[in-house]
Amino acid sequence: MDVCTWTEITQLREWLDEHGGDQTEQERRLLRVLAIGSEFGEAARAVHGVLGANPKQGCSHSWSDVRTRLCAVIVTAMVALDTVSGDAAHVLDVHLGSLVDRTPQS
Repeated sequence: MDVCTWTEITQLREWLDEHGGDQTEQERRLLRVLAIGSEFGEAARAVHGVLGANPKQGCSHSWSDVRTRLCAVIVTAMVALDTVSGDAAHVLDVHLGSLVDRTPQS
């Protein structure tokens, strides 16, 4: 992942740290992880809206809305990882590498 991306994620985390209210470190970590669930819920609602799965709302979203919500999930997860990790970029790179290593090569 691009170094600039992690720099921006750290900037977002630091801004949240400064403006997120009076929380302990433990509360901050918990809330950042829980925020992923909230963003996922919005992505799920957008998929329902694309498919018209809720008869009360019909087709209320587009695939562009789904992409936007998925980006929010990813960014929120990256901020959470940066919050709970000393080196989020390294942690993600190691984890991703282990996933790729377990993938059968063709």
